[in-house]
Amino acid sequence: MEPPGNPSLQTLREILSRVWGYESFRPLQAEAMQSVLSGRDSVVVLPTGGGKSLCFQAPALAMEGLAVVVSPLISLMKDQVDALADSGVPAACVNSTLAPVERRRIADEVRSGRLKLLYLSPERLMTERTLQFLQETRLSFFAIDEAHCISDWGHDFRPEYRMLRQLKTSFPGTAVHAYTATATEHVRRDIARELGLVNPEFLTGSFDRPNLLYRVSRRTDLLAQMREVIDRHPNDSGIVYCIRRKDVESVCADLTAAGLSALPYHAGMEDEARRKNQDDFINDRAQIIVATIAFGMGIDKSDVRYVIHAGAPKSLEAYQQESGRDGLEAECCLFYGGGDFMAWRRLQAELPAAAYEIAMQVLAGIENFCTSAKCRHRSIIEYFGQKYDAESCQACDICLGEVALVDDALVIAQKILSCVLRLKQNFGGEYTAQVLTGSRDQRILDNGHDRLTTWGLLTASGKKNVRLWMDQLLAQGFLQKSEGEYAVLSVTDEGRRLLRGEVVPRLLKPVERTKKKEAKYEAASWDGVDRELFETLRELRRRRAAERSVPPYVVFSDATLRGLARHRPSTPQRLLAVHGIGQHKATEYGPEFLQAIADYCREHQLRQDVFEDEPAPAKASAAVDSSISGIKRRACELFLQGKSIDEVMQAVNRARSTVSEYLVEFIASQGVSDPAAWIDEALYARIRAAAKEHGADRLRPLYEAFGGQVSYEQLKIALACLRKEAVPLPVEMREAVHGMC
Repeated sequence: MEPPGNPSLQTLREILSRVWGYESFRPLQAEAMQSVLSGRDSVVVLPTGGGKSLCFQAPALAMEGLAVVVSPLISLMKDQVDALADSGVPAACVNSTLAPVERRRIADEVRSGRLKLLYLSPERLMTERTLQFLQETRLSFFAIDEAHCISDWGHDFRPEYRMLRQLKTSFPGTAVHAYTATATEHVRRDIARELGLVNPEFLTGSFDRPNLLYRVSRRTDLLAQMREVIDRHPNDSGIVYCIRRKDVESVCADLTAAGLSALPYHAGMEDEARRKNQDDFINDRAQIIVATIAFGMGIDKSDVRYVIHAGAPKSLEAYQQESGRDGLEAECCLFYGGGDFMAWRRLQAELPAAAYEIAMQVLAGIENFCTSAKCRHRSIIEYFGQKYDAESCQACDICLGEVALVDDALVIAQKILSCVLRLKQNFGGEYTAQVLTGSRDQRILDNGHDRLTTWGLLTASGKKNVRLWMDQLLAQGFLQKSEGEYAVLSVTDEGRRLLRGEVVPRLLKPVERTKKKEAKYEAASWDGVDRELFETLRELRRRRAAERSVPPYVVFSDATLRGLARHRPSTPQRLLAVHGIGQHKATEYGPEFLQAIADYCREHQLRQDVFEDEPAPAKASAAVDSSISGIKRRACELFLQGKSIDEVMQAVNRARSTVSEYLVEFIASQGVSDPAAWIDEALYARIRAAAKEHGADRLRPLYEAFGGQVSYEQLKIALACLRKEAVPLPVEMREAVHGMC
């Protein structure tokens, strides 16, 4: 028997397995939980999706007494309490939306000792009435979530968090633990000082999030840029962030006009409308939410597969907080303009002098991130003071080769800086780019700047690239711009060295993407998953969530659904072997999901309990193996032999939808243009003709053109072949099978 109030890490492992379905700790979770168990104050920094909440939720179940969790937003508290309740954890939150009878019920549960976690806002916690009530209650510890809010240097400083420094005085024998996803060394120390923590333990995980694919571009045609991202994720949830409320409204209107399911969210909306939109998004009734940055911290929705920033955020801390929601893959695209940084300067101009100086320093961090020529993952890691050892992340636009080094960077930079000087350093970037690209704008003609020797020097490069290079020259310190409403460019001392040829800049330009290079995580994250079964289970999840009035991800996460569609368990015991399924959820949802899996496998003649061929991923879910699976390689070998989809299905024991995806990837990677083995020649000719009339970039218009008589599978295969030249498949390709797909 363990001594009362002194549980061990083994007890926590048992709780993780029984309640949440996790068999081991993620990085730093054990250390963070040990701090809680030992009663030592702590500051814990773990990235979004890194299991931060479990660091205090699991110990709360193991220890005697009530754990009080401080959270800044009602919606965030409610989502977390819903998720805990659905896992059988006795938790509650008290906020202004509760009726008095409900608050009394929660108070009774606290007094009886039945409740283990109580979520409160800082304002409610620090009222005299609440403090007195808690002083009469046996407490296990305080957990301060989103703790960066207490620091001036934090990206979302909230004055009400400063009240929490009284906790150590009012509850001298109770430990206080601070948790956040993003905090530099300065912020971490600030958190400890402002909370008055006593000899705290500092635990900081890696800020690298290898599951995220970063792309950064200067904003040009925003709607087209957003559509390109959204079209890559046709059935997935996504978030679009904007700087201003008016941008939210206009972007949302554009997406809606384009036929997309998008809703707005910002503080200027009526409370009820804002709550409804958030609820519709969380419950998958809307695909896209367009929001101001305040939305990021207030949402606990995990199954977000892409995040678009339609404008630059105010700091890299904010960007890290807003990018990706779980440990699965997500695409993060940032479209910035020079005006974004000026907008942030104006929005923060009324801050006190010291706070404004801090804001400008962190703004410089995100500006450098947007305009630098360095690996995006490396930039983020180094900003937070950590070392990035990998030569290439293979998960950002830089490392995937979507941008290229400019060969004559010195000459181009000298032309740009010379133009700035010839304009007497009196004009901004847009005007300077117009001069360099030979614009005959009336203002340029009136000023006589069409007669400058630098006029039109970079016409062939295009204004888009010229503006991009200006950003990079600013980031590298060769140019600077004045503050104020009109930012004027000037050449720095380092820029004058460049003009003399003493230093060489590093300039990048976008490259045409003829074939998308797969990021390292993309293949592995879906490896072995029957996508059609995944969609079947996702629909079942949606229905069950609606019946229980909880968000779908509260029932099962996307990672758990993929595990179910990968391993296809047949018994309750096998169900518990899938990552993220604890005993309570197995009892609550198991029968229906097991039945759905059994029905699907019977219909598609698939065997269940696929645990032997491919070992299940470690439940700690650390790094993702990027190797190609033997199953996919075997499918490609069979396609090389001209086997049909049905034949490959039987050989590799995978559903038709999965095998079809393998085939499309095979066609794209090998340049196959003759689909005779998989599509009738006459049908292929009809699809070719329809593609010429309706375009080959989207499936739905073609599907509708055929009145639904041609399947999406056939269309995907045909379009994959149409994109290639009519080259017969050589026999020698059989020897290259290990480099396929």
